[in-house]
Amino acid sequence: MSSSQRIGVFDSGVGGLTVVKALLARLPSESLVYLGDTARVPYGTKSAEVVTRYSLLNANFLLQHDLKALVVACNTASAACLPALQAALPVPVVGVIEPGARAAVAATRSRRVGVIGTPGTLRSEAYQRALLAADPAIQVVARACPLFVPLAEEGWTDGDDEVVVAVARRYLGELGRGELDTLVLGCTHYPLLKDAIAQVMGPQVVLVDSAEATANAVAQLLSERDLLRTAEPVPPRFFVTDLPERFAAVGARFLGRSVEHAEQVDL
Repeated sequence: MSSSQRIGVFDSGVGGLTVVKALLARLPSESLVYLGDTARVPYGTKSAEVVTRYSLLNANFLLQHDLKALVVACNTASAACLPALQAALPVPVVGVIEPGARAAVAATRSRRVGVIGTPGTLRSEAYQRALLAADPAIQVVARACPLFVPLAEEGWTDGDDEVVVAVARRYLGELGRGELDTLVLGCTHYPLLKDAIAQVMGPQVVLVDSAEATANAVAQLLSERDLLRTAEPVPPRFFVTDLPERFAAVGARFLGRSVEHAEQVDL
C-alpha cells in the first residue's frame, strides 16, 4: 500500500456523505471515492445475509479504485457484517459503530449514555455491545428516531424550525430529562439535526457524532501505517446505483457543499 491510494466509503444512500464531510475536514489531502447504493436503500429493513451480500458487492466495486482503506459509513452494514468485510478484503476496514462508542465512553462522566438511531440499527444492539465492550459499567438507553431520516433528506434541519424541534422533543423529551450526559448520534443522517437535538437534550448532554469519531479513527489508522497522503487535495469521486441527479441534489445538504457529478453504476 502507498499513501497516494484512495479511501473508499460506501453507504446505502446519501447519509454516508456526513462521514465523507468529516473525513474531508480531518484529512483534507486524502483522495476519496464514495458509493451510495441508492438502488437498494434502505438496508435497515433487510436481513443480515442480504446486507452482507450487498456490502461485499459495494466493497469489491470500490476496490477497483486503488484503495488503501475502506470505511463502512452505513450503520446497518457496520452492525451486520463488519467482521465479514474485514475477513474478506485485502485492505483495513473501519465501521462507524465502534469509533462512536469509544468516543462516547471517553466523553461520559456519569456512565449513562444514550444512543439514537434507526429501528434496524438499534434492534441489532451493535452500539449497546460496543459501549459495554469499552466499559462494562456503562448504562445504555436506546431510542429509535425514524422520522429524523426523511426530515434530513427533505432539508428540514433548522434548529429554529418548530416542526423539527417538535419531532425531536417527541422522541427525546424523556431522555433530556434523564440522568444521561452523553448521546450518540447513531445514524449518518442525524448530524444534520444536531441543533434541534441539542436544544431538546440541553447543554449538559454531549452529542457524539459517529461520523467525526470515524474520521478520527481513520486518521489514526493511516498515521500508524504511514499512509497519510500529503499531496495537493483532489475532489472526491461519487458513484451511485440509481438516481444520480437526486443524489447530487440531496447530497449537497449532507456534504455541506455541492456534489458536482455522480456516476451511475450497475453492481
